[in-house]
Amino acid sequence: MDIGSHSSHLIAPPSLYLAAMADHRDPAFPAVGGCRLPKTASVSVTESVTAVHDFRVTGYSLIEGLGIGRYVSSSVFTVGGVEWAVRFYPDGSTVTCLGNASAFLYYCGREKEVRARFTLNLLGKDGKLSQVTNAYMKHTFSPASDNWGFIKFAEKSKLQSSPFLHNDCLTIRCLLTVISESHTKDVEVNSVVVPPSTLHVDFENLLNDGEGSDVTFSVCGQLFRAHRCVLAVRSPVFKAELFGPMKENGTQCIKIDDMEPEVFEALLHFIYTDKLPDSCRDGKTATMQHLLVAADRYGVDRLRLICERRLSETIGVETVGTTLVLAEQHHCSQLRQACIGFVASPNMLGPVIESDGFKHLMESCPLLMKEILSKVSHIWIDRSC
Repeated sequence: MDIGSHSSHLIAPPSLYLAAMADHRDPAFPAVGGCRLPKTASVSVTESVTAVHDFRVTGYSLIEGLGIGRYVSSSVFTVGGVEWAVRFYPDGSTVTCLGNASAFLYYCGREKEVRARFTLNLLGKDGKLSQVTNAYMKHTFSPASDNWGFIKFAEKSKLQSSPFLHNDCLTIRCLLTVISESHTKDVEVNSVVVPPSTLHVDFENLLNDGEGSDVTFSVCGQLFRAHRCVLAVRSPVFKAELFGPMKENGTQCIKIDDMEPEVFEALLHFIYTDKLPDSCRDGKTATMQHLLVAADRYGVDRLRLICERRLSETIGVETVGTTLVLAEQHHCSQLRQACIGFVASPNMLGPVIESDGFKHLMESCPLLMKEILSKVSHIWIDRSC
């Protein structure tokens, strides 16, 4: 018998095996050369943490001429579990940057390498960054390379007449992203995709459509329809007003004559969605002040704290007086301290005293002046020491 011909009967060619397997294909497996194989997947994940730190340099005229290589430093702040600081060199960090101020980001850790990207820019009193925005810097920080930044951060001759030097003060904004080490994780190939929550959208539509509403508010003549149960769950004041012993007979329409319709509308929007409406996204001081009063009145604490934070971020000479009065009247301790700290900061007391807001402060809360002067005196004593 011919061995070669005998072997051809025992060993089938690959095409026959593939054809046989075609009848048993599983759609869950990909096809490779006609065969279905098990499928796995993985993904490389690189996470990051981003934060902003504002470093306010007061008394610029006093540190100009400090000398090349000498600096003033921000306090140490933490981003991504790592400590950082911003250093400003009013006369430049080296002789190569003559006529320029320098600014650097310093890594205060001494344990590991940290990858980061950041910007350092001058911040105007209107909240805008300098027109020539410094591009992102990328650097791997380590104990051996613990600083990176801009040698020619700002021309000193232009800085004196720029809008970023106001009342002898300038602010450097550091936008910092700390990048974690990449890691790989398995991906479930057949996992069910879950869409993001639309709860806030659904409740916003419920408010806007008014379907099923059972109470109406007349705010300075403008009507707003709402749902008692939603209001009661989100506000203890509304709960008492609509369901408690203090509820009025026939509360189908409740009149509110001491609040602007736009403010009440924003309050309702937050109650239903837990978000500020687009009309409040610009963060204007007057809007946030009125909304803080409304939030405190109806016991919507999260909204009150959001307003408190927004106001503390936008304190200015013209607004600090009225903001401080609100903080005092509505027990906003953090906002109160931020306002007092602003007024007591070097070279700020004079301009604030001349503002209309300060006159309102003196008429409404005259005792606060004693606390402000006490803080100013302590700062002067610390500086003289």
